Amino acid sequence: MKRYFAVLLGVLTAIGGFVDIGDLVTNAQVGARFGWSLVWVVVVGVVGICVFAEMSGRIAAVSHRATFDLVRERLGPRMGFLNLVGSMLVTFLTFIAEIGGVALALQLVSSVHHVLLVPFVAAAVWIVLWRARFSSIENVLGLLGLSLIGFAVALWQLGPDWGDLVAQLSPAEKPGAESWLTYAYFGVALFGAAMTPYEVFFFSSGGVEERWTHKDIGVMRANVFIGFPLGGLLSIAIAGCAAVVFLPQGITVETLGQVGLPVGVALGKIGLAVVVLGFFAATFGAACETGLSVGYSLAQYAGFQWGKYVRVRDAAAFHVVLLVATVLAAGVLLTGVDPIMVTEISVVFSAIALPLTYFPILVVANDPDYVGEHRNGRLANVLGVAYLVIIVLASLAAIPLLVITSMGQG
Repeated sequence: MKRYFAVLLGVLTAIGGFVDIGDLVTNAQVGARFGWSLVWVVVVGVVGICVFAEMSGRIAAVSHRATFDLVRERLGPRMGFLNLVGSMLVTFLTFIAEIGGVALALQLVSSVHHVLLVPFVAAAVWIVLWRARFSSIENVLGLLGLSLIGFAVALWQLGPDWGDLVAQLSPAEKPGAESWLTYAYFGVALFGAAMTPYEVFFFSSGGVEERWTHKDIGVMRANVFIGFPLGGLLSIAIAGCAAVVFLPQGITVETLGQVGLPVGVALGKIGLAVVVLGFFAATFGAACETGLSVGYSLAQYAGFQWGKYVRVRDAAAFHVVLLVATVLAAGVLLTGVDPIMVTEISVVFSAIALPLTYFPILVVANDPDYVGEHRNGRLANVLGVAYLVIIVLASLAAIPLLVITSMGQG
């Protein structure tokens, strides 16, 4: 019974923890402008993150070592450093966006400008990273994130023409006013939002923190293959709500308040309040995950002690990194930069950094010295190589599309 409970809890937290500020903003923007014609990108992205998260979790369970620890050893210090720099920059950018997202969620409740809330949010994130148990961060915030199911309920209550909505699933149903270059730009952004690098860093490091063994591989796979796809359905519901409410009116999504507006239309103030709670939980949870991922990555590469289950004084350098990263993130937001703009940039640069993140995982997952008999099978390798091709193409296309479309405005 205990094992079944662990699977259920893991699946539920995976669903609630899948959506972050990047998913919220990008899916709402895409739904408002393209309807469901880019849903196929979400599906491709969710399958991709499942493929590599499973590899990453399996590596952690068998080797008891986390991603950057193995990347540095397997690929060498120079290649490992390149991976570290690329991945760290994207993860830190995402950390800034998530803290900004928490401040925006609180602004919806308090009407206090988000910049004034940033210091308090950053302090709260740091205190949680310093004092809270790893399991509490993952489980409590993940379960609260299930409040975002309100989008699925709202989509049903909006009573859309389901035939028309399903017809939008075809790329050919792209609104005629939108160019194919803009369509491609948002496709890359949506792909980057679904396959954000920090997710696998946090997942594998969490496995080491919780001392997974080969006996936990089944539970890990249930979390990945059930929880992540269900989280992906929430992303599709967010896009669907925006498509029903905003697309016919030609309204674009530019604020977090607009992301939640369709829920208010369908379910009233109570429904909106529930979803705003989901905004807070999703962004606060992701802020903790990205902050920890910054500390995990640097500590694992440098070889100093790290982890939430290690006494603070024994992992002092790790906690100093968390503090410095939090202060720097808050400093960037206090300049008045728009968190939504930071989010839009972070998902595109996430797509750029994807090869640096996922190629090493595929290499290590095939190395019998690290995973023994649990190394990749034929299906995992076919999917892994296929996704590497997709990832490289998305990475190469990201910057040109960003420039040509002026971040999707062209």
